Amino acid sequence: MFYSIRHITRFRYSGPVHESVMELRMQPRSESGQTLRNFQIATTPRAQLYAYTDHFGNAVYHFNLLRQHTELRIEALSVIEVKDQEPLPPAADTLEWERYNSFNLSSEQYDLLEASQFAKTSPELKRFMLSRDLNAPRGDPLTALRHLNGVIYDAFEYEAGVTQVHSPIAQALDAGRGVCQDFAHIMIAIARHWGMPARYVSGYLFHRLKDKGRSSPDATHAWMEAYLPSLGWVGFDPTNNIAAAERHIRVAIGRDYADVPPARGTFKGDVDSELGVAVRVEPTTAPVRHEEFLRVSKPMSAPNKPLSSQQQSYYQQQQQQQQ
Repeated sequence: MFYSIRHITRFRYSGPVHESVMELRMQPRSESGQTLRNFQIATTPRAQLYAYTDHFGNAVYHFNLLRQHTELRIEALSVIEVKDQEPLPPAADTLEWERYNSFNLSSEQYDLLEASQFAKTSPELKRFMLSRDLNAPRGDPLTALRHLNGVIYDAFEYEAGVTQVHSPIAQALDAGRGVCQDFAHIMIAIARHWGMPARYVSGYLFHRLKDKGRSSPDATHAWMEAYLPSLGWVGFDPTNNIAAAERHIRVAIGRDYADVPPARGTFKGDVDSELGVAVRVEPTTAPVRHEEFLRVSKPMSAPNKPLSSQQQSYYQQQQQQQQ
């Protein structure tokens, strides 16, 4: 199966911006049954793009736009080939828990047992685990992960706008609702508490009408992966209560969202900003639509008074929450 992906990020400003510095993680990875066949990225206004690979193996593009602008548009186009994956076994080996030791785990996997910025134990998480009988895993690791995936799906309503891109998991836990970013962080934190290396996956999900998924089709998606010594990395999507499979397109991996935002940066200018995001994932046999489909994630507030160039400073660009 081939998918075409169009991902547009647009920043609008209430006045002139004199410089924008951006870092992008939008290029799908080539691994684990998926192969990147084509990738293009362009900015308006045009900027010289540079690239490197971070320590998680993610492709990172960055640029510094020095000309004055009131809008910055970033468009990434990808074609990805995804092969059918073998279904997970009904359960893992009964001895799998005993394989979590220094002989079977690398230093990278040990690092993913540690708490991170957004995926860490908190009083709210402890209360949730106690109320759902999650203090100890149920059965073998694979069975426990399937159970946890379902518990999170049943425990939380999907609702955009309740949490924000930098919200701690306590906010979703208190509200009983959130988006895929929140649910992935909660599942990662619990898996690590059980002694399982776990990581965050940023990417895209192809939505089919028959699946009736809860996540937003016009946004990036997020899920988690846990390491099982006998199976390797296995992915679970607690937003939709499914295992990650052919419809999940992996872009970046990290400890949590802080390692993998699709776009982050700063701009110079004392102005307000508005973030618009659009995502389309389609089979290549379907036409790729090029009409405007941006939705405003966060509108601008009332305009500020202009300041002199000496008074202007750098501000953080808004980031897109994964939904």
